[in-house]
Amino acid sequence: MGIYYSFTDWNRYSDQVRFVGLENYRAIFAAKSVYYQYIGNTLKFTLISNLVKIIPALFLALLFTDNLRGEHVHRTILFFPATLSFIVIGLVFRSILHPEMGFLNQTLRNLGLGFAAKGWLIHPRWAWFSIYAVDAWRGLGYVMTIFIAGLQSIPRTYYEAASIDGAGFFHKLFSITIPMLKPAITVNLVFGITYSLRVFDIIFVLTNGGPGRVTEVMNTAVFREFALGTYGVGVALSTVLFVVMGVVSVLVIRLMNRGEVEQ
Repeated sequence: MGIYYSFTDWNRYSDQVRFVGLENYRAIFAAKSVYYQYIGNTLKFTLISNLVKIIPALFLALLFTDNLRGEHVHRTILFFPATLSFIVIGLVFRSILHPEMGFLNQTLRNLGLGFAAKGWLIHPRWAWFSIYAVDAWRGLGYVMTIFIAGLQSIPRTYYEAASIDGAGFFHKLFSITIPMLKPAITVNLVFGITYSLRVFDIIFVLTNGGPGRVTEVMNTAVFREFALGTYGVGVALSTVLFVVMGVVSVLVIRLMNRGEVEQ
């Protein structure tokens, strides 16, 4: 039904819904359309969000499966943010990152580091940095947990044999660990990409797409179209996002399954 309504002029100002063909899609992909910025922001967030979570999470998983003292406590602490609501996290960090009254800037000033205080959520450059940091804080433990499950399924005999042959840490990492972790990497990539492409609440609560429309993404744009009553355009944007998510997910799965190691 959503796909059907994306080809109509459905809006709050008329009781009749007329079929308009590709008109909504022409508006989205018109030359100099503002939606290109929102699409670009969504793709940028998808790339950076996954990089800042997957790579650190892999090394944390390696650390916490190496008989580290208190590793179960560390795992629990890191996983805890994943159990919290995005809305709660967004409201807490919006208070912490407030440019004047926020805990972070107040602490920096009290330590004599006032030059490091920034407009974390009101400056275009630092707004994105803050979003990535908060998103990583919440998602890192979840990604790490999936990697830990993958690491625990790798037979230890592989590492013992490699040690006998004189293999070092990095040789084991790239010859055994990463190839055997391909299923876990695939799961994290697919979950991470689909989450990042449809991100909404963390950005909406932290910056509301601002300053200006610098941090506007596809789903916040969909929200605004519905708030304005232009439902047809909003559903068309959702349809574009749905297609992009499907294509990217299939490509990632096929790429990661190519040459996947069988245990």
